[in-house]
Amino acid sequence: MPSKVFYGSPRQARLEAKETLPAKLDLILNELHLRDRVKDETVAIKMHTGNNMVYSTIHPVFVRRVVQAVKDGGGKPFVVDVNWDAAGAEMRGYASEVLGCPVYPAAGPDEKYFYEHERPYKNIQKWKVAGLIQDSTLLINFAHVKGHPSCGFGAAIKNIALGCMAGNTRSAMHDAMHYDPYWFPEKCPDKSVMQKIVDTCPFDGIVIDKEDPNMMHLHPEQCNQCGRCLKVAPPGSLKIDALNFHSFQEACAISVDIVYSTFAPGKIVNLSLATHMTPVCDCFGFTSMPILPDAGVFGSDDIIAIDQAALDVIAKTKLIEENIPTSMEVHTREGHPFRWLHGPLKDPYVAIRYGEKLGLGSTDSMSCNLLLAELSFPSSRSANPRTTLEQAS
Repeated sequence: MPSKVFYGSPRQARLEAKETLPAKLDLILNELHLRDRVKDETVAIKMHTGNNMVYSTIHPVFVRRVVQAVKDGGGKPFVVDVNWDAAGAEMRGYASEVLGCPVYPAAGPDEKYFYEHERPYKNIQKWKVAGLIQDSTLLINFAHVKGHPSCGFGAAIKNIALGCMAGNTRSAMHDAMHYDPYWFPEKCPDKSVMQKIVDTCPFDGIVIDKEDPNMMHLHPEQCNQCGRCLKVAPPGSLKIDALNFHSFQEACAISVDIVYSTFAPGKIVNLSLATHMTPVCDCFGFTSMPILPDAGVFGSDDIIAIDQAALDVIAKTKLIEENIPTSMEVHTREGHPFRWLHGPLKDPYVAIRYGEKLGLGSTDSMSCNLLLAELSFPSSRSANPRTTLEQAS
C-alpha cells in the first residue's frame, strides 16, 4: 500500500469552527481509522509537554480530541513525556482533568524504568527505550513542529527519537556530534590564537576545555557555520564538518528504528502540528515569537513521509525575519528556511533520508504515491463549501 499523509491547512474560508485546525485534526483521525484500531489497546500518546514557561507546545484542545478518539474506540490512553517535562506538565495545562487521561514520565520519575537494546553507533552501544513506551501496545506520536538547534528541525522523528529514550541515551545521542574529531591541537599550540578563535564567535559556539587547555569544544547547538572561526584558526587546526552535525540526526533515525521494533506493524500512528514554530526546541523552557507562518496539521502511518510533507509545506513559506531573536542571524538564504537560520550543515532532511535507508518509510512521492490530502474550501463566493477531507495526488 502506498504511504499517505493527510494534511489540514491552517487557512480558513469562513470564521466557522469546522474550518479550524482542531476540526481538521478530527477528520484526519477519521481518515487514519484511529477509533477502529485502538480497541483494548494500551495507548501511549507521546508528545512534548514543554518545560518551564513554554506556551507554544500542542494546545490541550488538540490533545483532548486525540484522547477522546482513543476512548471512543475502546482504548486505554495516557500521555507520556520525559520525566522533568511530565513533572511540570500540569502547570502548562496538561492536567488529567483537561486531557481526559493521566500524564506519566515515560521512563519513570527517576528515568530508571527502561529496556536496553544493543545497536552500536559511534559512541552509543546500548539504547534505553522508556519502559512505558515499550509496555504500551499502540503508540500515537503527536509532535509539535519547530526549529531545533542541533539539526534545524524537530517533528515526528525527533519526538520519538529523544522522547522515547531514557536520559543518558538522549545525552549520548547529542554527544555523537563530538565523536568525529574537529579540533587538532598540534596544529595550533599558541594559546593566544586559541582564545582569538573563541572570541571571534558571537554565538559562544566554541570554547576552550576547562580541564585540558589544549582542547577546544564545539557547541553544535549554537554554531550556524558562519565560518568566522575558520578565518582565524591556523590551517588544519579546526574543522566544521557536516559529519559532526549529521551524526545526531543519524542517531535519531536509529533510535526511531529501535522504538519501532518494539511494536507490531501498524501500531504506531504519527500526528504533527505545525503552529507557533519557534527557532529552538520546546525543552528550552520558554517561548519566543514564531519564525514561520503556521503550516497546519498532518497525519500518517509513515513517519518518514509525515516529516517530509511537513518540511515540504514549510519550504513554500519564508522566515519571519523580524521575529528572529537578535542573538541569532540569517547566515544563508539557500535551501530550506530552517537552514537559513541554523546553518547550511544542519540539513533538516538528513534524518529523513537516513530513516528511509533503515526502512522506516518512504520519501519518494512517485514510488509511494504520497498523497497530500488537504482540507480545501472553495472561495467565499461559493454557497456550498466542502467540509470533508479530500485526497489530491
